[in-house]
Amino acid sequence: MEEHSYKEEAERLVRTYSDLVLRLSYTYLKSTHDAQDICQTVFLKLLRAKPDFDGPVHEKAWIIRTTANACKDALRGGFRRKTVGLDTAAEAAAPSPPESGVLDEVMALPPKYREAIYLHYFEGYSVSEIAELTGRSIAAVSAHLSRGRAKLRTVLKGVYGERGI
Repeated sequence: MEEHSYKEEAERLVRTYSDLVLRLSYTYLKSTHDAQDICQTVFLKLLRAKPDFDGPVHEKAWIIRTTANACKDALRGGFRRKTVGLDTAAEAAAPSPPESGVLDEVMALPPKYREAIYLHYFEGYSVSEIAELTGRSIAAVSAHLSRGRAKLRTVLKGVYGERGI
């Protein structure tokens, strides 16, 4: 790929997928800076690997799977530091506060439930698509969605009462 088209491809990828990668990474890592690092990692990997996609759907699926795997690797490895110096903390901008308590509760779910709920409700993927993207069985994804919804329902009833949200 020549330099000019390489730059155009990088810009297209960032325009098209940066929000998706950042949001998905944030659901895993709960850190804006770590999510930005994962975003950069995913795009670099894509540009270096230059996979041949069957179309935009296949490209998006690859990006979601690569993002999820990079986040899981980050959580397993020594990627994330637990503390930072006060100088760094003072310079860092806090992420925007969530728009509702529901999002707070989704973010508090265990990762497997959070991932399934995020991909289904926020990104609009079906259970079978989530199973394919995450490498899990359809039954496992269905169970994660069901259990995640049950946990949310219990917590939200406590917050909002029986009248619901």
